[in-house]
Amino acid sequence: MGRQFENRLQKLEKLVIEDYGKERVIDRLIPFSQPDGQVIEDITSKLFRVIFPGYFYDRSLRIYNLKNSISNLIEDIAYHLSSQIAVAVKGSSVCPEGGETEYAQGVTVEFLSRLPEIRELVDTDLTAAFDGDPAALSREEIIISYPGLYATTVNRIAHVLYQLGVPLIPRIMTEYAHNRTGIDIHPGASIGKFFFIDHGTGLVIGETTVIGDNVKIYQGVTIGALSTRGGQRLHGQKRHPTIEDNVTIYAGASILGGETVIGHDSIIGSNAFITRSVEPGTRVSVKNQELQFKGAHHGAEEKREETSPAAAWCWII
Repeated sequence: MGRQFENRLQKLEKLVIEDYGKERVIDRLIPFSQPDGQVIEDITSKLFRVIFPGYFYDRSLRIYNLKNSISNLIEDIAYHLSSQIAVAVKGSSVCPEGGETEYAQGVTVEFLSRLPEIRELVDTDLTAAFDGDPAALSREEIIISYPGLYATTVNRIAHVLYQLGVPLIPRIMTEYAHNRTGIDIHPGASIGKFFFIDHGTGLVIGETTVIGDNVKIYQGVTIGALSTRGGQRLHGQKRHPTIEDNVTIYAGASILGGETVIGHDSIIGSNAFITRSVEPGTRVSVKNQELQFKGAHHGAEEKREETSPAAAWCWII
């Protein structure tokens, strides 16, 4: 390394270090002052081993007694989750200073006590996926390979922590699922029983969304806010739609606004753009677009329009 290069490098290092003195959030130099994303991902994976004990396991361990193994696993989750919650709440208003450990342990116990409830909801989601997808050969296939069930299960876990007031950690969990599946569900979203995401890539469900029972959603759907220009002034307000029971939403549809309610037993067709409420039992579709075909054998531009009743729908299999 040449002398001139070393001198320039030292000046650059000094410049970067001096930049840390502006007291911005990004300038924080205290290590371990926030939850560890990798630890949270590991906790999420271990929770999957509790929820689906016969499907996800640590290959490095020999399991002679599955029930004993689960007991040890729950203790491991409890230790690491409570430690991460204690870090997350430090300096926040949710507990008094110095009481982080006791608070975190109480929240952890409450969360773990709700695992049977989470598993019950996940079981309904599995049923909805199997009953709703003719391509599914078995429930086992869905558990092991379907991104929709994976993302929904992570949301079930994160939503309980969100309800318990745990900061940061629920969002880390759902963003981990988002990165892995392409499905973005905010942990604040409330989702009923028998929820099925088919395919799922590009799906977005916002924080204040409320979804009822027996809802089926395809890829590319946005259930979002009508406007976010208000920024933090909108925090805590109902910004996202309510989807009632027995609704199907096909690919590419956008449903926006906190006052928007999709009535029960409705069907929302592909690429629909909805910003107002829909009455129960309604079918919403986009009017057929005009298709143009160009080719050497046509000689001139030819226009065709589908006329069959089914043409108003983009059915996704």
